[in-house]
Amino acid sequence: MSGYRVELDVQGMTCDTCARHVTAALQEIAGVSQVQVPSWSAGRATLLAQPNVGVEELVKAVEEAGYRAEVRATTTTQAPEIREKQPTGPVSYDLVVIGSGGAGMGAAIKAAELGQTVCIVEAGMVGGTCVNIGCVPSKTLIRAAEVYQKAGHHAFAGLHTCACDLEWQTVMAHKDQLVEELRQSKYVDVLAAYPEQVTLARARARLQAGGSVALDNGETLTARGVVIATGARPRVLPIAGIERVPTLDSTTAMALPQQPRSLLVIGGRAIALELGQMFARFGTEVTILQRSSRLIPEHEPEIAEALEAYLREEGLAVHTGFTPLAIREEDGEKVVTGLLNGVDQEFRAQEVLMATGRTPNTQNMGLTEAGIALDADGFIEVDDHMQTSRPHIYAAGDVTNRPKLVYVAAAAGGIAAENALNGNSRQLDLAVLPEVIFTDPQVASVGLTEAQAVASGYTVKTTNLPLAYVPRALAARDTRGLVKLVAEQGSDRLLGAHVLGAEAGEVIQTAALAVSAGLRYGFTVADLRSMLFPYLTQVEGLKLAAQTFEKDVTQLSCCAG
Repeated sequence: MSGYRVELDVQGMTCDTCARHVTAALQEIAGVSQVQVPSWSAGRATLLAQPNVGVEELVKAVEEAGYRAEVRATTTTQAPEIREKQPTGPVSYDLVVIGSGGAGMGAAIKAAELGQTVCIVEAGMVGGTCVNIGCVPSKTLIRAAEVYQKAGHHAFAGLHTCACDLEWQTVMAHKDQLVEELRQSKYVDVLAAYPEQVTLARARARLQAGGSVALDNGETLTARGVVIATGARPRVLPIAGIERVPTLDSTTAMALPQQPRSLLVIGGRAIALELGQMFARFGTEVTILQRSSRLIPEHEPEIAEALEAYLREEGLAVHTGFTPLAIREEDGEKVVTGLLNGVDQEFRAQEVLMATGRTPNTQNMGLTEAGIALDADGFIEVDDHMQTSRPHIYAAGDVTNRPKLVYVAAAAGGIAAENALNGNSRQLDLAVLPEVIFTDPQVASVGLTEAQAVASGYTVKTTNLPLAYVPRALAARDTRGLVKLVAEQGSDRLLGAHVLGAEAGEVIQTAALAVSAGLRYGFTVADLRSMLFPYLTQVEGLKLAAQTFEKDVTQLSCCAG
């Protein structure tokens, strides 16, 4: 599609509802597509417009919605176009997909590859959570903060500024640019590559009792199958005063126009720790408040304790065993009160970030009326075929009761689409699921923890290898971390591997292959020990850890087999 990309500065937005009003006003203009307003605090909007749409029309639409707008920049574009559907009455497809994130894209692409017609329904930004407000922007900022902190000056993306003079808005702009590039190349352009199979409907969807899908633009869609992939949003704790005190979530925290001088982070799992460390490395005073007795409680305690120590060494304050009860504003700060290990305590900062889990986007979709079963938290219940309680309706991604990981969502989306179209021939296999937390050092895990293995009835043996014994870590002058392996006594099968270390995410897939091979082919820890690993690599730590089941690693020479 020939046209141009427009960036608008928008003034007057004061809440998320304002951002939705601006988005809707721009989307109503014929010839405008891909409208993105990251958040009200970002103070901007980006969109694609066809050549016949004037910038004056864009500015006027924003002003008529009650806000002020100025054109920041315009760029000529030439890109494939997703065929968009206009309301014309009942329309039939082979598959209707609700949502365009990782799961929705996986479903739509699989349907198109099978030669079927698919309508993908999206009310917001194409691309869903991961590319727009999740993985991509967070990992970009995490990397920028790492470079900034370790180098003592900011040399990220061609920027060179003193560490005492962080150009916050420039860092945010770089993040936004990458998000927009990946949204276009990995989502919009990919869908546009299937012009005969894929149609985009920009609307909100609601399931009907008879199985059709009603859109809020007046159109009704019918299909052989439906895949619900509407994702989830950040959960806000319902503590006293929360309705009067604005707090940040993972979305708005990454769109702040100014860097906060201090930040309370409520939560102690992946998002809380990733963003908390990122802000701290940029110079914000950060306090982590975790309800559980330790950080990342589902992980091995040795790893959780070590990570907490490393965060404290960087200057983050960490408090575990804290139950938040109320929030208020006082003297220009936000004050969170609660019980710290049973004792009344209060903490204050300029901003508060809620990182306390996710809430499914299942509201106002007619799911209950359509007979779709939900779990106690409102997530859609699916079986291993990704089928819901209704035979022709499937679901995938964060909206379901399955792990909230984008690569799980993408795989599940493809499986859901194929099963919806061709019958239940494929299942989502989560027996071996690697996970990574992108703190520094990273936490990577696959398989069972020691506690999980014991609870499952295994008799286990374990080993812990400090990274001080891994030559690569010594050469890199970064020996923070450890490798813990969990194996079954007798069979010698590897049941789980857990790594804390620099680039642990690059190590864990080898362990995942070992766990998978053990389940399928009887691959053992002895087999892992006998494999050749390249010297001076972090993944060699897996071999060394496996050797410690039967040898003293301090008595091994370099490259010892």
